[in-house]
Amino acid sequence: MRKSPALALPVDTANGKPHSPQPERSDWATVQKLLPYLWRYRWRVGIALGFMLCAKLANVGVPLLLKNLVDSLAIKPGSVQSMAVVPLGLLVAYGALRLSTSLFTELRELIFAKATEGTARSISLQVFRHLHDLSLRFHLERQTGGMTRDIERGTRAVHSLISYSLYSIVPTLIEVSLVLGLLAIKFDAWFAWITLAALVLYIGFTITVTEWRTKFRKQLNELDSVAHSKAIDSLLNFETVKYFNNEDFEARRYDESLEKLRRAQLKAQSTLSLLNTGQQLIIASALVLMLWRATEGVVAGRMSLGDLVMVNAFMIQLYIPLNFLGVIYREIKQSLTDLDKMFGLLEREREIADVPGAKTLQLQGAAVSFEHVSFAYDPARPILHDVSFEIPAGKKVAVVGPSGSGKSTLARLLFRFYDIDAGAIRIDGQELRSVTQSSLRRAIGIVPQDTVLFNDTVAYNIAYGQPGASQAQVEAAARAAHIHNFIAATPKGYDTMVGERGLKLSGGEKQRVAIARTLLKNPPLMIFDEATSALDSSNERAIQAELDAAGQNKTVLVIAHRLSTVVDAHEILVLEAGRIVERGHHDALLAQQGVYARMWRMQQSGGDGEVAPA
Repeated sequence: MRKSPALALPVDTANGKPHSPQPERSDWATVQKLLPYLWRYRWRVGIALGFMLCAKLANVGVPLLLKNLVDSLAIKPGSVQSMAVVPLGLLVAYGALRLSTSLFTELRELIFAKATEGTARSISLQVFRHLHDLSLRFHLERQTGGMTRDIERGTRAVHSLISYSLYSIVPTLIEVSLVLGLLAIKFDAWFAWITLAALVLYIGFTITVTEWRTKFRKQLNELDSVAHSKAIDSLLNFETVKYFNNEDFEARRYDESLEKLRRAQLKAQSTLSLLNTGQQLIIASALVLMLWRATEGVVAGRMSLGDLVMVNAFMIQLYIPLNFLGVIYREIKQSLTDLDKMFGLLEREREIADVPGAKTLQLQGAAVSFEHVSFAYDPARPILHDVSFEIPAGKKVAVVGPSGSGKSTLARLLFRFYDIDAGAIRIDGQELRSVTQSSLRRAIGIVPQDTVLFNDTVAYNIAYGQPGASQAQVEAAARAAHIHNFIAATPKGYDTMVGERGLKLSGGEKQRVAIARTLLKNPPLMIFDEATSALDSSNERAIQAELDAAGQNKTVLVIAHRLSTVVDAHEILVLEAGRIVERGHHDALLAQQGVYARMWRMQQSGGDGEVAPA
C-alpha cells in the first residue's frame, strides 16, 4: 500500500524547537490503530459478517432463479403443461430471495451500528481528552477552525472506513468469488476469464488513477481547513473587524481562500470525471463481450434463454458494486488520510505530563515557594531570572511591575501550564513536577485578567467553578461577587445566555462572573490576576472587600496594576524585566523611594503607574 502523507507538524516557535515530526505511516498501520477500538465489538462484527454472507448468497440465488423462471416459460404453443403452478412457485421464491437480501442487509446494519457509533465515540472522546492534556503552548499555536475540521473529518472517516470495508469491499469480493465459480462450472471458462480480466483491469485502473489524484484531494482538504480557519477567526473577532471598518477586507481575505478552494475543487472534479469515464468503458466492454459469448451460446444451442438471462443478471449485479468500487476506494483512501490526521493529534506529545508515580498534592496550609526560578517561552528571550519568594500559608503576597515584566507568567507556572527551566516551585514542600496536575489545579483558583466565558447561561458559567453546585450556592457566590442584582434584573435571570466568549456581557460583568466562579470553587490557594482591572472605582472597592474576605485564611497571590489594592499585602514584590528589584511591605517600599514609590506617586496623581525598566 502507498504510504499516507505524514501529518505536517508546525515548528514550535515558542521554544525554538520543531515538534517531533510525525512518522510516515502506511495505510495498514492506520488500520491497525483502528482495530483495537473495534475489537471490543468483535462478536457484533462476527454476527454482522454472518448476515452479510447470507445476504450475498440470497443475492447470487436471484439470477439462478430467474434462469429457471425463463426456462419454465419456454414451452411450445398448445402444450398442456401447467402455466400457473410452476411460475407461481418460482415467483414466490424470487420475491422471498429479494426480501431475504434486504432483510439480512438490514439486520447486518442493525447489529453493527453500535460498533460503528461506539468506535467513533471512543476515538472522538480520546482525542478531546488528549487535546485538553496538551500544553498551553499547543493551544496558543493551534488554529481552532482547522483543528476542528480535522476532528470532524476524522470522526466521519471512522464511519466511512468501517461501513465501506465491511458493507462494500468484503461483500463485493464474496459475490465476485461466487459468480466466477458458478460461471466457470456451469458454462465454459471464457465467462470467468472475461469477468476476471475486466475486474483486474478495472481495479488496476481505479487504483492507479486514484493514487494520482490523491494529492489533489489532500490539497483540497488543506485549503478547506484554511478557509474555515479564516472564517472562524474573523467571526470570533467580530468587534475588532467592526472597530476598524474592515468588513470588506475580511470578505476579500475569505474570498481569496474560497477562490483557491474553488480551483482545487475543479481540478479534483476533472480528475474524477476522467476516472469515472475510464471505469464505465471497462465495464461496458466486459458486458458486451459477455453478452456476445452468451448470445453465441444460445444460437449454437449450448445455452438456453434462461442461461442468457442469468449471465446478464450476474453481470448487472456485479456491475452495480463495481461501479461504486472507484468511489469506495477513493473514500477509503480519503478516510485513511483523515483518520491518520486525527490519530496524529492523539500522538502529539504532551509537553507537560505527570511523572511516573506522581502523587496527589497533600495540603497543610498551601504555603508556596519559588526557589531560584528561571523561565523562557523562547530561549532567545528569557522572561524570569532567578526569582525567589515565599507566600506563607494563609498570607497574601502581591506582585507589581510594568507590563511584560513576567507577573502573569508566575500564575501560569504555578498552575504548571509550563515547566520551569531552572529552580523549583513548591507547595507545602512538594515540588510541582512531583504531584499530579489534577490535584494541583484542584487546589488553586484564579480570577484572570482576560475572562473568557462559555456560550451558555450565567448560572452555568458560575457553577463551572464547582460542577453540580446547587442554585442556592450559585446565587450565594453571585451575591459575594456583587453581580446577583444585575442577573436578577435581566428578563431570564440566571438563565441568561452570555454569548460566545461572554460577548453579551460588559468587561466588568464578565469579571464579576469570573470572581463568583472562583469564590464558588473555594480553593485553599487563590490567584487574582488583575482581578478588578475591568471594574469602576465604586465596584472595585466593593469587590475588593469581598476578595479580601474570600482570601481570609487562604494563601493568596495577587498580580496587580493598581497599587491601592495591595497595600495590605503581607509582602509586595516589584518585578522588573523578570527580576525582583524590590520587596517588602507597603510602608517600607514607600520609604525606600525606589521603583514602587515612583509607581505609587504616579497613580496617586492620576497616572498609570507604569515605570519603564531601566
